[in-house]
Amino acid sequence: MRKLVFGSQVLVVPVFMLLWVTLLVLAPVSEQLVTPSKSIISLQFPWTVFFQGESMDLTCKGSSSHSPRTTKWYFEGKVLEKTPKSTLRVRESGDYKCQADGLPVSDPVHLEFSTAPLILQGPPYVFEGDSMLLRCRTKAKTELNTVVFFKNGERLMLPNNSSDLHIDDADLAHNGHYHCGGYIHRCCAASSNRVSIQIRVLFPRPVLRSSSSKPTEGSPVTLTCQTQLPPERSDVQLQFCFFRDSQALGSGWRSSPKLRIPALGTEDSGSYWCQAKRVNSHLLKESWKISITVWGVTVKVQIRTVPALGPVFEGQKLTLICSVDRLPGLITFSWYKVNLGKETKIHTFSEAEFKISMVKGSDAGDYYSAVSQPVLTLNPAKNWLLEGTWLTLHCEVQRGSPPILYKFYHDSVSLGSSSTPSTGRASLGISLTAQHSGFYYCTADNGFSPQRSEAVRLSVLVPLSRPVLTRRAPMSEPVVGDVMELHCEALSGSLPITYTFYHDDITLGRRVAYSRGGVSFRLSVTAEHSGNYFCKASNSAQTQHSDTMTLTVISLSRPVLTLRDPSVQPVVGDVMELHCEALSGSLPITYTFYHEDVNLGSRKAHSRGGAYLSLTVTAEHSGNYFCEASNSAQTQRSDTMTLTVKIPVSRPVLTLRDPSVQPVVGDVMELHCEALSGSLPITYTFYHEDVNLGSIKAHSRGEAYLSVSVTAEHSGKYFCEASNSAQTQRSDTMTLTVKNVFSVEEYIQSERLMAVFPPPVSLSRPVLTLRDPSVQPVVGDVMELHCEALSGSLPITYTFYHEDVNLGSRKAHSRGGAYLSLTVTAEHSGNYFCEASNSAQTQRSDTMTLTVKIPVSRPVLTLRDPSIQPVVGDVMELHCEALSGSPPILYKFYHEDVTLGSTMAPSGGGASFNLSLMEKHSGNYSCEAENDLEIQHSELVTVIVTVPVSRPVLTLRAPRAQAEVGDVVELHCEALRGSPPILYQFYHEDVTLGNSSAPSGGGASFNLSLTAERSGNYSCEADNGQGAQRSEAVALFIPGLTESRSGPVAPGVTGGLLGMVVLAAGALLFYHWLSRKAGGRTASDPSRHSSDSNPQDPTYHNVPGWIELQPVYMNVNSRGEDVVYSEVSCLQKESRNSAASAHSLSHQTDSSVIYAKVKKACTPASGPHQLASPAPHR
Repeated sequence: MRKLVFGSQVLVVPVFMLLWVTLLVLAPVSEQLVTPSKSIISLQFPWTVFFQGESMDLTCKGSSSHSPRTTKWYFEGKVLEKTPKSTLRVRESGDYKCQADGLPVSDPVHLEFSTAPLILQGPPYVFEGDSMLLRCRTKAKTELNTVVFFKNGERLMLPNNSSDLHIDDADLAHNGHYHCGGYIHRCCAASSNRVSIQIRVLFPRPVLRSSSSKPTEGSPVTLTCQTQLPPERSDVQLQFCFFRDSQALGSGWRSSPKLRIPALGTEDSGSYWCQAKRVNSHLLKESWKISITVWGVTVKVQIRTVPALGPVFEGQKLTLICSVDRLPGLITFSWYKVNLGKETKIHTFSEAEFKISMVKGSDAGDYYSAVSQPVLTLNPAKNWLLEGTWLTLHCEVQRGSPPILYKFYHDSVSLGSSSTPSTGRASLGISLTAQHSGFYYCTADNGFSPQRSEAVRLSVLVPLSRPVLTRRAPMSEPVVGDVMELHCEALSGSLPITYTFYHDDITLGRRVAYSRGGVSFRLSVTAEHSGNYFCKASNSAQTQHSDTMTLTVISLSRPVLTLRDPSVQPVVGDVMELHCEALSGSLPITYTFYHEDVNLGSRKAHSRGGAYLSLTVTAEHSGNYFCEASNSAQTQRSDTMTLTVKIPVSRPVLTLRDPSVQPVVGDVMELHCEALSGSLPITYTFYHEDVNLGSIKAHSRGEAYLSVSVTAEHSGKYFCEASNSAQTQRSDTMTLTVKNVFSVEEYIQSERLMAVFPPPVSLSRPVLTLRDPSVQPVVGDVMELHCEALSGSLPITYTFYHEDVNLGSRKAHSRGGAYLSLTVTAEHSGNYFCEASNSAQTQRSDTMTLTVKIPVSRPVLTLRDPSIQPVVGDVMELHCEALSGSPPILYKFYHEDVTLGSTMAPSGGGASFNLSLMEKHSGNYSCEAENDLEIQHSELVTVIVTVPVSRPVLTLRAPRAQAEVGDVVELHCEALRGSPPILYQFYHEDVTLGNSSAPSGGGASFNLSLTAERSGNYSCEADNGQGAQRSEAVALFIPGLTESRSGPVAPGVTGGLLGMVVLAAGALLFYHWLSRKAGGRTASDPSRHSSDSNPQDPTYHNVPGWIELQPVYMNVNSRGEDVVYSEVSCLQKESRNSAASAHSLSHQTDSSVIYAKVKKACTPASGPHQLASPAPHR
C-alpha cells in the first residue's frame, strides 16, 4: 500500500519491500575448479630419488579420468617412445615429460637414481595443506643408526630416531632445503642428497563476483566465490561460505561455490564476502569485500485533470486522474487537499480517479507538492580521494515545502541528519578512511513523501606503505645456476598495485597485484647478478621505494665428497672410488682430492657430474679425506670424511702349548691359535678331524687358547680358522698321537713321580670379584674382573662370561687367580660369572650383577604450554629432559640465572615446572640435569611474554581555551601498559575516525578539523592482538551549537565582547580574593567533587591574561570510582610580556596552576555565559 500525495508535480516514491533470502545449490564443485589443460605425470611412489638398480612407473594422465589413447614420452627433451600405453617404467636419471591425446606437454619430472650410500626421498611437489613425507634410506641389507634430519643446515629436533619425517598440513613455513645424515652400521657416517621443498599455492585467494552490478529491489542475484585448483590437485575437495556484514548466509559451509538470492530487498544492501577452505585441513582463504547496494524501485506519479486544467467555475464537473508508472502490485490511492497550510485527507479509493461532480468554492486553495528529488554533491568533487581527506556531503532540493529533513547514507548506513527551516541545502563532513569507499546518497522529507537522490560512488584510496623486498629462494646466498625468487610486498595500499623490480637501477620486470600478498619475480642466477636490488610499489595514489638489498652471487657451491665404490667400509686390496661434486658453478671445475692434507690428484670437469679418483686400498689409507673444487671465480672445500680400512685376517698358526711333548691319556692339552694381522675382533675356531671343538672371540691382540682333557680318541689332525669382517683364513694341519700304554720302566718312573708329585687336587669353586673400580663402574672406566679358585692343581684356566658370552680366557700357572680388563660402555650392565678348570674338573662361580652408571647427557628444555605466544596470566610448563643418564636425576630450572625451582626424577626421564606468567617473566630460560656423575646445562630458550594493553587514556589538545569551528584538535590515545605494536582506533559517537599504529609502544595521535557537527563524545581503542580496550568517553562541545540555530548573530557577537570585558574585570577581583583564600586549599579540596557539578558538563579554567592558553581535554576518573567527567586544563605558555608581570606573582606558590571553574548557563533565555560560583583549587 502506498500513500500518493495529490499535487501538480511528478512524485518519486521509494518502494520498500520485505524479501527473504533463499539458498539454491546451482552448481557442483566442478563448475568452480577447471579440469587439467595439459598432460600430467603421476608417480608410482611419491619420490624422485631412488637407488641405482631400482625402477619407477610413470603414468601420463589427460583431461579425463579415462586412459589416453596415445601417449608420447620424452626423456631429456627428446622423444623416447610413442605408445598406446599410459605407463612407462624407468631406471635412468633425468627429466621426463609426456603428452597425452594431443594435449600440451606436461611439466618435467626429474628422477635421480643414485649410487650414494644414503639418500633422502621427497615428493616432486607439495601444495598447501598436503601431508608431506621425507624418508631417509640406505641400500637393502644395510642398517642405519642415529638418523638426523636437517633443514637449511639446522638440525631438526625430533622426538624419535625414525627414518621418516612426517609434516601434516604443510604451509609456506615448511619451505627450505632438507637433508639427512646418520651412521651406517659397521661402516661410517654418511650424508644424503639435498631435497628442496617449495610449498605451492593450492588455490588463490577467492574472488566474489555478483551477477548484477546494480541490483534493484525484487530482482534476483547470484554470488560466485571464484577460485581454481591446479591440475595436479583436481581431486581436492573445497567448501565455501558466504557472508554479509559478518553474518553467514544460509546454512554455512557447503560444496557449491554459488549462492542464489531469488529476490533482493533494500535491507540486503551491505558488504559481501566469501571464504573457501580445504576439507579436513586448516587451509582457509577469504575474498576481499564487495559492496552491493540494492536500489529501490522509483515510482513516477502524475496528476491530470479532465477537462484540462484551466479556469474552473462553480458547478462545473472535474475529474482528477492519478497515473502511476513502474509500481507493481495492488495500489491504493489516498487523496489529500492542502488549504491554508492545513492538510486534509479527502478519501481513499482503489481506483485512480477522483471525481468532483460539482465544484464548490470550498474546493479552492493553495496546493503544495512533495519535495523534488534531491541532488547529492561531494566536496572535493572527485570520484576518488586519499584516506584522511576531509569530505563534505551537500544535499539539496530545487523545490519543496519547508521544513525539510535531510539524511545522509553510506551503503545504506545512516551517517547523520540535518533539518533546514527553509528551502536550501544541508551538509555533513567526515574524515575519510579506507572503509568509506562505496555509494553515498541522501534523502529529503518534508512530511509528504521522502525523496532519495541518485547514488554517488566514491573510492577511498589508501596511501601505499613502503614495500619490503625479500629473497624467498634460495634460502642461502644464491649460486650461479640457482633460480632466485625475489618478493616485493606493500603491507597497505589500495589495489591494484604495480610492483617493479630493479637491479642496480636496471628494470628487471613488472607485476600487477590485484590482491594482497605482494608479487614475486624469478630469474636464473649468473655471476653478473651480484649487486643491489630494490623494488617500487605504485597505485593510483602514489609510488614508494623499498630499501636496497645487496646480494653476492656465489660462483661455485661447496663440493660434496662421497665414497662411491665400495658402498661399505673399504678393505685392503679393494679399489676405492672417491667422488667429488659441486652442484653449481661455472665450468670448467678442477677437483683436487686430499688424504690427511696430502694431495692425491686432480681432475678437471668440463661438464656436470663431478669427478672421480680411484685408489687401491692399503692399510695406510685409513684417515681423513676431503676435496676441493675450483673454477675461475673461487675455490670451495668439502666437509671431511673419515674412512677406516678393514685389514683381512692373516693365516693363523696352530701350536700345542701344553704338554710341550707328546700328549698322554689324562693330560690337559692346550691348543693355541693366532693370526699376526687383521682388523679386530677376530673369531678363532678349533677343529679335530673337521669336528668343531669350540670358538673364541678376541677383541684385542694376543692369543686364543682351547683346553682339552686328552683321551685315546684325541689322536688325529688338528687345525684352526681365524675370521674377521673382511675374510676367513685357515691354519696348516697339525697331527697329534696320544700315548696310552706304559712300559715297565715308564711305570716305575711314574710311581716315583707320584711319590714326589701327588695326583691332581680337585678345584674349589672360583670367586668372581670387581677389582677396579672398587665401586659401581661408570661409562668410560677400565673395569678389571678377578676370578680365583683358592685350591686346585695347577695350571688353572679361567674363563670370563657376560650374559653367557665368552669374554676371554687366562691360564694361571701360579696361585692368585686371573684378571680380565674391559673398557666400560652402557651395554656392559648385566650378569657376569667365571669358570675355573684344571686337569681334574671345571667349576663355575656365583653370578655377579653389575649396573653401569651413565653420566647425565645435556638436557633439552622445551615449552610445553602455551604452544603459541605466551601471554600474561598463562600457565607455562617448562619441561627439561636428559635423554640418557642413570637415575635419580635432579632437574633445576633457571630464569636469567635465578633458580625457579627443582624436581627429582627418581626413575629417569624428564621433569616439568609450571610458571604463572607475569610481565617480568620475559627473558632467557635454562635448566640443569644432575646425577651422581655429572652436571649438564641446557641451551638457553628465550621467552617473550606478551602483555595485554591496559585501558587507554584519551586526551584532546586544542589550540585555544575554547575550541571553535575550524580548529584542528589533536586526539592523543595512550595505553600505559601493553606489548607493542599497538593499534589505536579513534571514534566519534562510535563512528570510526581513523587509526594509527605505535610499533614501539607508547601513544598515537589523530588530528581532527572541527565542524559544528563534531560536538559529542569521543573515545579511542587500543589493541595489540590480545584483546582490545576502550577508553572512557570524552565530551567535546563546540560553541554556537544550541537548541535553535536560527537565532540572530549580531547580538551574540556583541554579548561576547561585553562578556570578555566583564571577564577581565572579574579576573582582577578574583586574583585579590584568591590571595586570601587559595593558600589554605589543597589538591584534595572537596569542592572539586561537589555534587552540584554535573560530570557531563565541560569545565573551563581561567588564568591570568598574560599566559597563553593550550587547552587539554581528557577523561578523568574521580577518586578511582566509575564516575567520569570531562576536564579542560590550560597549559602555561609564556609570552613576550610575561617577564614584566613576573614580580606581581612572586608571592604566589605555583601560580601557573591557579584555576577558577566556569560553568555554562543552561537557561534558554540567557545571553552570554555567566560565571558560576568560583571554586579555586590546585
